[in-house]
Amino acid sequence: MENSKIVSGFIEQIWNKRNFEKSAEYIHPDFKDHSLPTSLAPNVEGMKQWILNTGTSFEHQTIIEDQITEGDKSVVKIKMVMKHIGRWRGLEPTGIELTTVGYRYYKLQAGKIIEHWALIDGQALENQIMNASKGCKIAE
Repeated sequence: MENSKIVSGFIEQIWNKRNFEKSAEYIHPDFKDHSLPTSLAPNVEGMKQWILNTGTSFEHQTIIEDQITEGDKSVVKIKMVMKHIGRWRGLEPTGIELTTVGYRYYKLQAGKIIEHWALIDGQALENQIMNASKGCKIAE
């Protein structure tokens, strides 16, 4: 399988569908995730935990808007479509639908993802959630 398809398959199967039983199809045994919080191990188990943790705050779908793959490197521009269903950054669930954008960078080795970095606009999510509570109020 070509590297661009490995990355897009990983995003669809692991991030979007949480088919963790398929992790070995996409993830190299020496995988290191450079984007996880320091409280999580930077390996496949830490990544799974992060996906599950994110799922308690948001229903989320990652959409690849653009992808550039050259050799063993792949960069994707993503849009995340989300629904705020649980507490996040101290903010109680609002039920609102929101979006944010970001980039993910992958290095591959032997047909599997060996390293990952991410830059996701979490501030945009926080702003949308906080602004949702500032809507028009009708006086009784």
